[in-house]
Amino acid sequence: MKAASFLYFAAFGIRTILFKQKKPILGTIILTDKCNLSCKHCSVNNLKARVYPYAQIKREMDQLYKMGVRILFFCGGETFLWKEGKKTLRHLVAEAKKMGFLIVNVVTNGTFPIDLPQADLILLSLDGDESRHNAIRGDTYRTIMKNIENATSDNICLYMAVNQINKGAVSHVCRTARNKKNIRAVSFNFHTPYPETTELALSKKDKQKCCRIISAMMDEGCPVFNLRSAFPYIINNSFPTPCYQCVVMEEGKLSICGRCIDIPGLCEKCGYFFVAEYTLLFQGNLKIIFEMLITYLKYI
Repeated sequence: MKAASFLYFAAFGIRTILFKQKKPILGTIILTDKCNLSCKHCSVNNLKARVYPYAQIKREMDQLYKMGVRILFFCGGETFLWKEGKKTLRHLVAEAKKMGFLIVNVVTNGTFPIDLPQADLILLSLDGDESRHNAIRGDTYRTIMKNIENATSDNICLYMAVNQINKGAVSHVCRTARNKKNIRAVSFNFHTPYPETTELALSKKDKQKCCRIISAMMDEGCPVFNLRSAFPYIINNSFPTPCYQCVVMEEGKLSICGRCIDIPGLCEKCGYFFVAEYTLLFQGNLKIIFEMLITYLKYI
């Protein structure tokens, strides 16, 4: 991370903690809800199967920047399906950097060739070993592994949503992140039980076991992007929601924290590690502040 970016984020954090501000710093733009997969845990793909136009995305980028957002995520659907004329995802990342966003990340399912060195991180969904991943996402594991091997940069961060199908494969994904080239780290979430996916949700006991495994993998030297000091809050769902420092834009609609905020009762069952980490950070939790400082300087 550049020194100027670090100082900007530090100043934002201090102001937010001292003055209890609710201004956003992290924003996500949904480029499309179109996806080439139909994953068992996903409830937001192919609802309209639309690729949103460049002019709209540019306006949303501009709006988020003026709101103070400096960490930008591009999400889908599948982001690599976005295209308009000669413009591609690479163009959007370059445009965001030019506009002044300090960190620009992309989320993908990894089934398309990965040639995006301009992104700070490419969060690539890997949901276990081959059998469990394929049980969730279809026969894609070997394609993804090949795309990781052939990626043009080492800016990949594996992204695993832990659920009842793949909860036994946490250590496999951690070791994959450690042992495969072009992978910088791995980041975990627990399944958030959107309607029609509640059977995939983890129990408190499941979450405890998973966090013990993740901690053991950290001790083993695996590059985990999550914060160990947030685990007790995540296990017990005892962190405050929503996270006012995070916003999502889709087709002109601005949502605080995430698209799930409009679903009654879902915030109380939130499985997003970053929500816990950010809300605790901006409450001034010293352990979280210290651990996030080390983690972000190491992996971004």
